Amino acid sequence: MPSQAEKAIAFRALHAAPQAFVIANAWDAGSARLLSGLGFKALATSSGASAGVLGRRDGHVTRQEALDHCRLIVEATDLPVSADLEKGFGDAPEDAAETIRLAAGVGLVGASIEDATGDAGRPLFDLPTARVRIEAAVAAARAQAFPFTLTARSENFLRGNPDLADTIARLRAFEAAGADVLMAPGLPDLDAVRAVCAALGRPVNFMAGIKGKSFTVAALAEAGVKRISLATSLYRAAMTGLLAAAREVAGQGTFGYLDTTMATPELNAFMR
Repeated sequence: MPSQAEKAIAFRALHAAPQAFVIANAWDAGSARLLSGLGFKALATSSGASAGVLGRRDGHVTRQEALDHCRLIVEATDLPVSADLEKGFGDAPEDAAETIRLAAGVGLVGASIEDATGDAGRPLFDLPTARVRIEAAVAAARAQAFPFTLTARSENFLRGNPDLADTIARLRAFEAAGADVLMAPGLPDLDAVRAVCAALGRPVNFMAGIKGKSFTVAALAEAGVKRISLATSLYRAAMTGLLAAAREVAGQGTFGYLDTTMATPELNAFMR
């Protein structure tokens, strides 16, 4: 098992390599084992998927629950793991900083902090506040004994403000605040992706997983993207299979889903 520092260095190297890479989002220890066995170079968590594992909706998980979930995934794999830590579980810059400090403590080598408030009446922090929050998170990341990779997210396109110019302004401010990776989930097309990548000097993460707004790895790499995350999409794909199989059993009393289900020995080959 590589050390946390070794994993952190390997994660940074992926961002410095010439090619784009996919960071696959796991939702539990078993999915982390399977994704590791398929050859992905790094894993991420998903706040929506981690909430779903607990039978809740995104945004309804406590910081301790999120960190416990992250620890399970970290301990299941030799790969670097970065976490989706929402807004940092508090509005104050100190909350974001403490979340990053605790994230490093459970073995993570990276995490994202977003500018969404969680308040439907005021969905986004104003830019000065958002920047100060990223500055605090960056300071906490830099205080670690290894290169913790801090991703800053602008949530405009997911929170009812599809303003590309404002999104770029926010990402530039986060870059100036020291964020290592920039991210704007929900970009509508490759032209928008190109505009974001061209405006920034640091690596850009594209979030695949939205139908009609998920592009090929090759197309995203050509647009300038360095890292491609999958959000809740693999978790939803797994739950889609579960739902179809369970509906067949409940509604028809048949077990046709077994014809396309992997056998236990094949699944066990991924596990310890």
